[in-house]
Amino acid sequence: MQEHGEQTGPAASGPASPGPASPGPASPGPTASGPASRTLDARSLRGIAHPLRMQLLYALRRGGPATASQLAAKLGESSGATSYHLRQLAAHGFVEDAPGHGKGRERWWQAVDQALVLDNDRFEDSGPEVRGALDLFLHELATSHNRELSTWISNRDDWGPAWSRASDMSDWTLRLTPRRAEELIGRMHELLDSYRAQASPEDDPEGAQVRFHTHVFPVQDG
Repeated sequence: MQEHGEQTGPAASGPASPGPASPGPASPGPTASGPASRTLDARSLRGIAHPLRMQLLYALRRGGPATASQLAAKLGESSGATSYHLRQLAAHGFVEDAPGHGKGRERWWQAVDQALVLDNDRFEDSGPEVRGALDLFLHELATSHNRELSTWISNRDDWGPAWSRASDMSDWTLRLTPRRAEELIGRMHELLDSYRAQASPEDDPEGAQVRFHTHVFPVQDG
């Protein structure tokens, strides 16, 4: 997961409708660059591996500082639940107090990092508790990707024909070795980083935040 998201895979590491075929991994892959990133270890993985905590962190990254009540309204949760899980995220270093926003009685929060890196090699010999947290984290990540894609499909008419043409929902099947797959993921991430380094959408009135989901995994032949 690059770009304000998660990155999974060997760590040396947005909305779209069908368009021209193009390759693409996703939430995790090699080298995180660009926004400040954090590589997960066993403790921090257990701290973030919860559906609501992942949604809260994502909402703070995308929407900026917010209170527990504001996030509760946005996510359809109780403020008690969001407040508790924000404190848990803070205990694991994922969120912190937002300076300059604490003028009322309610606490304001902001994300500490803009990307998480999941290096699978770190967890190969982990026990069942950590492996369970890893599975939960990955399943919630997949759920968030599906949620974003479904939202785009439902709302694509609101964006107009230019964004419909500029969107993509393709899949490819290639025959690769693990080494070649890692190489391809790294090259795709480098390409995305090169676009991140260019002018921001604020410099162009036609610009918008664009989400890229890339998934790379082996399948059985046939």
